[in-house]
Amino acid sequence: QLALVESGGGLVQAGGSLRLSCAASGFSLDDYAIGWFRQAPGKEREGVSCITSGGTTNYADSVLGRFTISRDNAKNTVYLQMNSLKPEDTAVYYCAGDSTDWGTLRRFEYDYWGQGTQVTVSS
Repeated sequence: QLALVESGGGLVQAGGSLRLSCAASGFSLDDYAIGWFRQAPGKEREGVSCITSGGTTNYADSVLGRFTISRDNAKNTVYLQMNSLKPEDTAVYYCAGDSTDWGTLRRFEYDYWGQGTQVTVSS
């Protein structure tokens, strides 16, 4: 069974850091673009960052310079390092896989989704 599992969320003070992980099971991430999305209460799910199979990255303007996405194909895992966190970063964070490997932040292009991990940033 194909699955993506996020971990690493939690509660952190503003200015702090967290590293999220997205681990795949049942398939290899090698040929997929992997994206991170987030959804805050009452808001639409938005793209945060993505990385193609070749390592090309893309970031939303709101996180550029603060978040870094990376992948370790040997571990079948993608990471999102989040620094200088702000209260407005509070959301459920989801990772998703795109078999077309386009590397965009458009959620409808993603085939597989994890269950999400909560990130809460206190002021």
